[in-house]
Amino acid sequence: MKKIEVIARPEKFQELRDHLYGIGIGGLTVTEAAGTGRQKGKQGLFRGTTFEIEVLPKLKIELVVEDQQVDEVVSLIMETCDTGTIGDGKIFIIPVEESIRIRTGEKGKEAIL
Repeated sequence: MKKIEVIARPEKFQELRDHLYGIGIGGLTVTEAAGTGRQKGKQGLFRGTTFEIEVLPKLKIELVVEDQQVDEVVSLIMETCDTGTIGDGKIFIIPVEESIRIRTGEKGKEAIL
């Protein structure tokens, strides 16, 4: 199993979630985040005063999938979240040693389905 962590633009989440559900991926965790990379923030204007916004709002989306699903899920994420501009986000793929559903004690792929 692999854990896929996605840092993405908030406005892309609804479309991404719908596409993931469409291929049978229903379990995911979403966390509001803020960060900066090559985008380096942006300038804001408040009551005539310019200020620097050093971090930008993002979402961190986490899901665990079986090894054979990784390529399909990553391709879907890239197609859905790509706007062609800087700040589209990142994808991280991390090995998962085990998963256990707390309520039933199911392990492995049964725990993530």
